[in-house]
Amino acid sequence: MLFEKIKKLLKLLPHKLYRGALFNYGVAPVIDHEKLLKRSYYKTIVDIGANKGQFALVSRYCFPEAKIISFEPLPAPAKIFNKVFKDDKNTTLHNVAIGPKEEKTTIHISQSDDSSSLLPISDLQEEIFPGTREVGTTTIDVAPLDRLLTKIDIKSPALLKLDVQGFELDALIGCETLLYSFDSIYCECSFVELYSDQKMASDIIAWLHKRGFILEGAYNMSYDDKGQAVQADFMFKSNLE
Repeated sequence: MLFEKIKKLLKLLPHKLYRGALFNYGVAPVIDHEKLLKRSYYKTIVDIGANKGQFALVSRYCFPEAKIISFEPLPAPAKIFNKVFKDDKNTTLHNVAIGPKEEKTTIHISQSDDSSSLLPISDLQEEIFPGTREVGTTTIDVAPLDRLLTKIDIKSPALLKLDVQGFELDALIGCETLLYSFDSIYCECSFVELYSDQKMASDIIAWLHKRGFILEGAYNMSYDDKGQAVQADFMFKSNLE
């Protein structure tokens, strides 16, 4: 684990964008996504579950001219995100979660804030990923994507990215009216119940398949200590003309 962290650190240090975010704000980009993202070209990236900007940093590195529209409901990581991107006029952040309806609701805060969820955090989550137990709750705003964006805002080719800790299907339902504005959907999904009543990867794959998005591949697979697949990042491509 330590060796892998050192390898990642050595990879990001040569890049000014990454180096500045890490040393100035303690934000490490998720460089595991770089190779996959560079296989495509996007003008717009909608980043749902942005946390402190880890994915947005990689997106900006891969696509210097892209418009990045991010969503993060927790105030603390959102504040750091805004500091990281304070000089980036093509990146915006909405302090709201995306879901099926407009409401205020409870979010379960993890000891590691990027594992926080609108679903209760299960004991299995802490067992597999130590340091992610629930430490509190707070109230956040939720809204469908079309309350905040229109089709005009999403220039093609466009990528919809979701990293919402078990809330994937609800978030996708909240995006449904704008779903066909996207060429690709990149979504973290689980094979085991890390959050209470979360939908599994198979449910997400089936839901998107019915709407014309075909699974292209699974990436960054993680396993438990018994070799059981736990979760992965899934890339879907639109099959619609």
